[in-house]
Amino acid sequence: MDIELVLRWLHVIGACVVLGTGAGIAFFMLMAERTGKPAVVAHVASTVVVADTLFTATAVIIQPVTGYLLAREVGWPLTEGWVALSLILYVIIGLFWLPVVWIQIQLRDMAREADARGAALPERFHRLYRIWFACGFPAFAAVLAIVWLMLARPALVLPWS
Repeated sequence: MDIELVLRWLHVIGACVVLGTGAGIAFFMLMAERTGKPAVVAHVASTVVVADTLFTATAVIIQPVTGYLLAREVGWPLTEGWVALSLILYVIIGLFWLPVVWIQIQLRDMAREADARGAALPERFHRLYRIWFACGFPAFAAVLAIVWLMLARPALVLPWS
C-alpha cells in the first residue's frame, strides 16, 4: 500500500467535503432565508447544523492530520511558503467558521421559536444572518486559495522563512 497516495486521497476528499459542504450549506441557507418563512428556515437551519457537525467538523479535523502526515511523508517542511500560507489561511477559516456555527444554531432556534408562535422572523435573526452571510465570503475565498496552493505548490518566500 502506498501511504503517500492514501494520504493524498484522504486529504483531497477532506478538501472536497469542506468546499462542497460549505457551498451547499450557504446555498440552502440563502434560499431558505429568502422565503421569509420561519418553518422553512427552521427546517433548513436544523439540517445545516447537522451537516456542519457531521461533515464539515469531521473534515476540519481530518485536514490538518492528513496534511501533516502527507507533508512528513513527502518531505515538505511546514515552514515551506505554500504550506505555511495554507496553514495561516486554515486558521483564518477557523476564525470565521466557529462564529458561523454558533450563529447557525441561533438562527435555527430563532426560526423554530418564530414558527411555534406563528410570528415573523425577529430583527435579531436578520442581523445575525447578515453577519453569517458576510463571514462566508472570506472563509470560502480562503478555502479556494488553499485548494489552489495545494495544486500549484508555488515557490513562495514568506517574511519569516
